[in-house]
Amino acid sequence: MLEQLFAFLDRQRDLVISLQTEMSARPALCPSSGGIGEVEKAAFLKDWLTANGIAYIEELRAPDNRVPCGYRPTLIARVPGKQKKTVWILAHTDVVPTGDPDLWTGDPWVVRVDGDTLCGRGVEDNQQGIVSGLLTAKALLELGVQPDLTLGLIFVADEETGSIYGLDYLMRQRPDLFAKDDLILVPDVGNAEGSMIEVAEKSILWLKVTVRGRQCHASRPALGVNSLEAAADLILRVRSLHDAFNRVDELFEPPISTFTPTKKELNVENVNTVPGMDVFYIDCRVLPGYDIADVRSAVRSLADEVERERGVSITLEDVQANQSTVSTPADCEVVKRLASAIRAVYAVEPRAMGIGGGTVAAHMRVHGLEVACWSKLGGQAHQPDEKSLISSNINDAKVMTSLLFK
Repeated sequence: MLEQLFAFLDRQRDLVISLQTEMSARPALCPSSGGIGEVEKAAFLKDWLTANGIAYIEELRAPDNRVPCGYRPTLIARVPGKQKKTVWILAHTDVVPTGDPDLWTGDPWVVRVDGDTLCGRGVEDNQQGIVSGLLTAKALLELGVQPDLTLGLIFVADEETGSIYGLDYLMRQRPDLFAKDDLILVPDVGNAEGSMIEVAEKSILWLKVTVRGRQCHASRPALGVNSLEAAADLILRVRSLHDAFNRVDELFEPPISTFTPTKKELNVENVNTVPGMDVFYIDCRVLPGYDIADVRSAVRSLADEVERERGVSITLEDVQANQSTVSTPADCEVVKRLASAIRAVYAVEPRAMGIGGGTVAAHMRVHGLEVACWSKLGGQAHQPDEKSLISSNINDAKVMTSLLFK
């Protein structure tokens, strides 16, 4: 049976291109990035699921008055198997902004095809996972095959900006959706060989740091308090956090906690003004076992030092704060069956790993669910000229299909 399904999947190059093209043409940007959310992409996917014979489709709408339609949609679909036990493929519909358009070789929202390669915003993150799930469903329905286990597809909103309007809303509204023995796969993490199965994530703490001094003319700097100098001082002190939180865990790459100053907001528009306020951000990825409250406290202590020495005031605000949870056991059913399917399809030896990035899996592990994250990815997420291999879209579907059969 798997041979027939795999042969069908091997013929779906044109469908992969079509699905990827249609989704990228509907930019699912969150409102904080100036977008209208995921409504247009979700509507396209819902229509496709209906047109291809999927009878069970549910749409959850998380209220969000920042988008024109007033909600953020999440789709749930099922293809019944011989058992109610379900293999869930959980991907996200939202994408990140394109960044500097000059870094792209073409329109980011128009998918370009070059041999086995697709290029466009979202084609890897996370449309490859969506497409592979859709191919799995289509293969079953087109060939009239009822799998041993039920196939569940979930396409959530808001993964890129915290999951409040996506998975978190889903877990509140449908706590009954996942059974303890279900197999849950999040196709949003991977490496170029397809060998990495993500079973653990670092805690994430994003801090907004506001430094307030006193503005003045740059020709008489002594009349002011330079917020930029104070911000720069604090930025350099952030390095000391690596010594304070210095544990090593080889499950992760990199195997340490990281504390990285990133975004910097505009302070003044002209050169000859000493800025009175500076705002920058710190991205903290913290190994399990450390409490992010302790990290926040350590940053506060550094800020207090700068305040005393430079005569500024500094406030800290959480932009995102996700405390890591227990790992998914490497010997649990979903990891073992996934590893077996990866070996069969990709002829590589899988290994369980942890990551510094955040996925919806962390939000599910909080609820005691065993979740594996996997896909064969080239590491193009969030980059200009984001790419995805057509062959990986198809072969990932083969792995997903294998999970449905005992």
